[in-house]
Formats: sequence, structure tokens, C-alpha cells
Amino acid sequence: MLSPMAATTKTYRTALGFALLVFTGFLIYLLRPILTPFIAGALLAYLSDPVTRRLQRVGLNRTLATSIVFVVLTALSALAVLLLIPLIGRQIDMLQNQLPAMLAWLQSTALPWLQQTLGLEAQTLNLDVVRQAISEHWQSTGTLAAELIDRVTRSGMALAGTLASVALIPVVGFYLLRDWDNLLGKLLNLAPPRWRDTVSQLAHECDEVVSAFVRGQLLVMISLGIFYAAGLWLVGLQLGILIGLLSGLAAIVPYLGFIVGIAAASLAVLFQFGDWLVPLLLVWLVYGAGQVLESVAFTPLFVGDRIGLHPVAVIFAVLAGGQLFGFVGVLLALPIAAVIVVLMRHAHAYVTG
Repeated sequence: MLSPMAATTKTYRTALGFALLVFTGFLIYLLRPILTPFIAGALLAYLSDPVTRRLQRVGLNRTLATSIVFVVLTALSALAVLLLIPLIGRQIDMLQNQLPAMLAWLQSTALPWLQQTLGLEAQTLNLDVVRQAISEHWQSTGTLAAELIDRVTRSGMALAGTLASVALIPVVGFYLLRDWDNLLGKLLNLAPPRWRDTVSQLAHECDEVVSAFVRGQLLVMISLGIFYAAGLWLVGLQLGILIGLLSGLAAIVPYLGFIVGIAAASLAVLFQFGDWLVPLLLVWLVYGAGQVLESVAFTPLFVGDRIGLHPVAVIFAVLAGGQLFGFVGVLLALPIAAVIVVLMRHAHAYVTG
């Protein structure tokens, strides 16, 4: 039984802790415009930590292992910029040139078939307005983009700020990765001694879930994107690389990448090929093989059997994070959602206990 003074002290401490938590959240909200490079750097360090630990097991010290990891990441980033960006740019230009013709094909071929099959009225499905709007305003898109780029480049402070933010990401990531273990130890020491074992256990479980749905799902997305892009390119689809990479990106939500990708690729096949049956079957074969690989290889290898997030929870977390905090919220959505899942599981076990 606590004395009145001890009970009052405990209440004050609880209220102070809650007030500090609310103040910290409010401060983060106010500072969100400048937090992006720091959060991106922290995520980069977190994603790179397992590789750094493996290099340490070989006998390298932490600083040398971190340097090797960042040299490799820099080389891969430069390779991606030199190879992928021009390739994707050409695909987007091709899509820009083909989009009016695609809409015309939908209006003249696909929609009449749907109207006849489903018994719809002609006015129900009409793309004339959309095609006219794109035809009228598509040319102005390049002019608008050029004007926007010109304004940004003429605004020295804005350009300098953007470049500084981008340059900060690898710098912050390097120092966080080098001192990762020390920082985690100092954070753990901030907890009261009687809570440290519980906090350490919670942190370990959160790390497992976050690893599965940040590190693991990211590797699954990259693997699927490369597989789909290569497969559609081999089929001969002109927009295959763009559609394949977008399919991999959409795979952050289970099955969404498959659904979006196979629908877009099927429409592209019907538009591009006169004799479309064989290419369409090959596209379906590519996406079917991708689903098999995801189930039997990519997910077991990268994600494992750890408990994860429901697809609906993933969608809600990403949308809510973007709505509340913009790009910073999108970066933090899945890690925070994973942590909330672990905390709710422990709270449920404590209550039902």
C-alpha cells in the first residue's frame, strides 16, 4: 500500500511522462518539413544494419564495415541512376505518345465490345471527353514542367535547400549506422531500471515485425519488380519495364502488385498486338510465375514466418501517414504500424492475463 505522498509522486511522474510524450509528438509535427533527411537516413541505417553486422562477424570493425556498406550502396545508386532513370524516362515518353491512341482504341474497340457484352448504353461508357482533354492539355504539360523547373533553378535558396536535404541522407545514415549499437544502448538506459527488461523485449519483438515488413517486403518488392520487368520485356511489351517496376512497387500491399500489373499489362497487350492471344497468355504466365516465386521463394526467404500486418492495415497505415505527415509519414507508416501491432498484442495479453 503506497503512502499518500508516494501515490501523489507517482501520479505526478505519470502526468509528466504523458506531457513529455505529447510535447514530443507535437514538436515532431512542427518540425516535419525538415525531418525527411533524418528519417530517411535512419531508415537507411536500419536497413543496412544486418549487412554491417555480418561484415563485423568476418572480423571487420564497425567503422570499416559501415564504410564498405555505404560504398556499395553508393555504387548501386549510381548504377541505378545511370541505367534505370533514362530507361524509365523513355518508357514514360512512349506512354505519353501512345496514351491518346490508347484512349481511341478503348473508345472504338474495347468499349463497344463491353457495351455489347454487358448490354450497356452508349452514353454509359464514353471516353471522348477524356481523350479531348488529354489531347488539348498534354502538350502544355511539358511547358508547365519546364516553367516549374526554371522557377526552381532560379530560386537559389530552394534549390540549395533541396540539394542539402538530399546530401544529408547518406551523411546521417552513415553516422547512425556506425554508432547504431551505442545509440540503442543509450536509449535503453533512458528507461527506468525496473522496466529495461520489458523495454528490451518489446524492442526485440518490434524489430522482428519491422524487419519482416520493411526489410523483407522491400526485398520482395525489388525482386518482383525485376522479375516482372524482365519477363514483360522478353514478351516484347513496349511498356513492359515500366509496368513491371510499378507492379513491384505496388507489391507493398500483398496481391495489389499482381492485380494492378496483370490488368495494365493485359490492356497494353491488347492495344499493341494485332494477334494478341499468344502475348496475352505469355503475360499471364509471367505474372503467374511471379506469384509462385513470391509464395515459395521470395516471401519465405526475405520475410519468413514472422507475424505481419494485414493488407488492409498496410493500406490504412500508408494513407494515414501520408495524410498526417506527408512524405515523412509515408516513410514511417509501416514501422509505426508494426510497433503498434506489437504493443497492442502485449496490452491484450496484460489485460486478459
